[in-house]
Amino acid sequence: MRQTIYKVASIYSFFSFQENLILDLKDKLLSIENTNDLSGLLIISKEGINGTICAEETVIEQVLKIMRKFIGINESNLKFSYSKTKIFKKLKIKIKNEIVTMGVPAINPSKDAGTYVDSFRWNKLIKDRNTLVIDTRNHYEVSIGSFKESINPNTKNFSEFPDWVDNNLEKYISTENSKNIAMFCTGGIRCEKATTLLKNKGYNNVFHLKGGILKYLEDMSKEESLFEGECFVFDKRVALDHKLEKGSYSICHACGMPISIEDQKKEQYIEGIQCHFCINRFTEEDRKRFKERQKQIENSKKT
Repeated sequence: MRQTIYKVASIYSFFSFQENLILDLKDKLLSIENTNDLSGLLIISKEGINGTICAEETVIEQVLKIMRKFIGINESNLKFSYSKTKIFKKLKIKIKNEIVTMGVPAINPSKDAGTYVDSFRWNKLIKDRNTLVIDTRNHYEVSIGSFKESINPNTKNFSEFPDWVDNNLEKYISTENSKNIAMFCTGGIRCEKATTLLKNKGYNNVFHLKGGILKYLEDMSKEESLFEGECFVFDKRVALDHKLEKGSYSICHACGMPISIEDQKKEQYIEGIQCHFCINRFTEEDRKRFKERQKQIENSKKT
């Protein structure tokens, strides 16, 4: 029996999306789900589209063909990987105000973003002593892998990034506009929006990694790579290694934090119930619920 190999497509594009087309695209994609094994999470708004889909290769091509008719999606903002298992349960399509929430409505990445830097020029840029390198991802993503000596804003979510810029960025810049500012994220969407924010605040020489970490890992050999650790992804795989294959991390189903193999050996860890990150976060009543949920999960595996 042939094993199904799933193609995983990470997609984003900033563009002006007419409201009437949003619902039309949503209906067409859901109709594909009804007749094919298509799963994923897509966010659509007036500023563009963002998300990840998973299916057999022919289905992915069918979806992308439909998307191109609606939005002419930029090929550079597509990243592909493969999985032996489905990484989502079903297809979810959410319509929101922003495709990645920053909470600054005045900025427009489709017009004012910083300068793209591809994977091969990125190494040279971040090795430059005059370059400030900033990781625009959440703190738990940074904790499992990042570019060496990059700045970690230690944000819980992307909407905290503008405040971090206002309160902290100047501390790292000795003379105004004397440095390059290079930013990166998982797939390129957050750092593209972050460069737009900085340009709107008057900063020059602002750059972002084209295609994000995922494209960088695809392009660079392990010997050339300046990325250390694994790359967190928002699906069942949790994190990807340099080969873009499922890495060594799993998720604590109590608090949602990524946990390593070493973390699972700690005495605080109880699968599905708690880890060392959340040992003091939940009540006993919460833990009873988690325990019951874990029991149901284990029973379902036996059937």
